[in-house]
Amino acid sequence: MAKIAVELEQALQARRMSGEPGTATARVLAQGEGWRVADVICTSGPEDRPFEERHSGVSIAVVAAGTFQYRSTAAAELLAPGSFLLGSPDRLYECAHEHGAGDRCVSFHYTPDLFERIVESDSRFSAQRLPPMRASAALVARACAALTCDVSWEELAIEVAAKTMALANDVDPDAAEPPPSAMARVTRAVRTMEESPLTLCELAGDARLSPYHFLRTFTRVTGVTPHQFALRARLRDAAVRLRTEDARVIDVALDSGFGDVSNFNRAFRAEFGMSPRTYRRCA
Repeated sequence: MAKIAVELEQALQARRMSGEPGTATARVLAQGEGWRVADVICTSGPEDRPFEERHSGVSIAVVAAGTFQYRSTAAAELLAPGSFLLGSPDRLYECAHEHGAGDRCVSFHYTPDLFERIVESDSRFSAQRLPPMRASAALVARACAALTCDVSWEELAIEVAAKTMALANDVDPDAAEPPPSAMARVTRAVRTMEESPLTLCELAGDARLSPYHFLRTFTRVTGVTPHQFALRARLRDAAVRLRTEDARVIDVALDSGFGDVSNFNRAFRAEFGMSPRTYRRCA
């Protein structure tokens, strides 16, 4: 995950040096009949004006780094690392970076016909975002690891479609939209957490909220608590390294912020359903 974030920062630095407006660049990773997967790096920031667009088919974007605001006629959502953007056919939307520059996504696209064959239901999502949650952690780790290692993209695309639709059916589509001030505070907190570990009270102080109010606001906007968000980010980073590197498990544990390997093993097993060594063998 660190490499993914570094490549995003390099793109942002190149944009700053050129002085050009931010843009989204999509590199097609694989495609077949009715599906396509792309690595999308966006360098837009608060100074760039968002443009209204329309989903031509079904879109599922796994957020690997950065944050952005996604708005449609349904609601406004914050997309942070580990979350999924769910795009339904013909839905109008816009993406904005009002509180920080840049994001990177692994974006899966499907024709409605193929998507309906995969999920055996309608191609429209009842929600427009999945938060970073335990049920999707392994899928996020696989999608991010696939950026640096060989995979069957067709198999992964089919699995992403089926599992995402199943998870989306459990999301409450009528959840209240957070106010703009909450979106701004939480976006800044998420970006701060990506840079350095802070306590809940420190994050609340930066947001100028009481710890309890900050905890409620963060959970409302992201769908998870600050602790869950930070822990899952560390575990996803570890899972990607286990898939793509030969580093010892204990080194991965320590580099991921765990004080000892036993705590790492327990947390990893709870998140991914297996030990780190078994996960590496399966990968």
